[in-house]
Amino acid sequence: MKSVQLVFVLFLVSATSLAQAKKWTLKECINHAIKNNISIKQSELDLQSAAITKKDAIGNFLPSVNASGSHSWNIGLNQNITTGLLENQTTQFTSANLNANVDIYRGLQNLNQLRKANLSILASQYQVTKMQEDIALNVANAFLQILFNKENLKVQTVQNLLDTKQYNRTLELVEAGNVPRGDLLDIQATMASGKQRIIVAENALLLSKLSLAQLLQIQDFQNFDISEDDIPSMLSTILNESAEAVIAKAKENRTELKIAKTNLQIAEKDISIAKGAYLPTLSAFYGFNTRASNSNSFDIVNGAPVITGAKPIFDQFDTNKGQNFGLSLNIPIFNGFATRNNVQRNKVNFEKVKLNVSQQELDIERNVFTAYTDTKAAKESYEAALQIEKARELAMQYAKDRYEIGMMNIFDYNQSQTAFVNAQSEVLRTKYDYIFRIKILEFYFGIPLIEKQ
Repeated sequence: MKSVQLVFVLFLVSATSLAQAKKWTLKECINHAIKNNISIKQSELDLQSAAITKKDAIGNFLPSVNASGSHSWNIGLNQNITTGLLENQTTQFTSANLNANVDIYRGLQNLNQLRKANLSILASQYQVTKMQEDIALNVANAFLQILFNKENLKVQTVQNLLDTKQYNRTLELVEAGNVPRGDLLDIQATMASGKQRIIVAENALLLSKLSLAQLLQIQDFQNFDISEDDIPSMLSTILNESAEAVIAKAKENRTELKIAKTNLQIAEKDISIAKGAYLPTLSAFYGFNTRASNSNSFDIVNGAPVITGAKPIFDQFDTNKGQNFGLSLNIPIFNGFATRNNVQRNKVNFEKVKLNVSQQELDIERNVFTAYTDTKAAKESYEAALQIEKARELAMQYAKDRYEIGMMNIFDYNQSQTAFVNAQSEVLRTKYDYIFRIKILEFYFGIPLIEKQ
């Protein structure tokens, strides 16, 4: 029994370790965020509402059928509903009605309502896609920020180890009499500054994990981690394309422009629906009704009171049944300018939506051109940062050699070392900024951040 318990405990420990050791890839992060994001769920509910609205539009083509019935008791002196005479009696009256009505022509309003409903579904689908794209970009940015903070922490940690080695080396030089003892104090200050930078880097990493965990709706952000091997590639041919080509491609693919154009079509249908109120409407109707009554009254037969009743109820339903059917034509003549004003109102809205389409096109041109120039600048900044890092590294090594032979003081050496650390951090910053700029530009060009499932 104890062995079974031990195996069970070991299994739980192993499972817990695996759960904590899980490192999320970019694809997993984006898919999880899209699946669990509240805003996306709200947009999906809007899509369901649009689908229900389409069912309403389809229902407008179908006939409406209604059935009704009633049963009443009349006690005392009442009119016999069947004979029309006043009698002192208890009367029960039952009636049943069935009515049907179908639109034959409504100025094409029903057809335009259905077309509008289809467009509304398309617009809602685009809106869901737009939300997914925005979430994907936000997740990618947060993911890259964690990668940057991880590498920055590594740089600061390695530099702290180098500072420790330099302290030990300086201690040897001091004991040998090659450098003054005061240099140890300067190196100790440098080591303290390095530890401070490590604390700042650790805090930045923790906050960046919190930011991504919140996007993914994950509560345990302290144990949340991402895969360091899943670094998006900087190799891209997107800058081989001209800015004009990227803009043209973006105008074909961008979801926000598709939404605006679909809303323009919806606004056009609203005008057609409003104009339909000018036209006559024609509908057909059919009605069926029947009734029956049952009364108990006293008659005198051969000098004795006798209770008399009505005919059998089903015989009455058959005798009293009736039908009516026909056509109903309604011709609008004047309704206080309501139809005219509604048409004008929808025309104004159409012009507003049309302007929004133009604005979206201008925004895409501006955003894509800005993204294009930013990507080129980010690439040049990264390449320059690499050159600066290489030069700073050589300068630091030169300063170290000069310091160890007593030709440079500790202050100048520390300055050279700090410049090299800053150059390393700048390489990391420009590297991940360049990666993110590439992904944005590729995104505008129609290249997804991740492969679709």
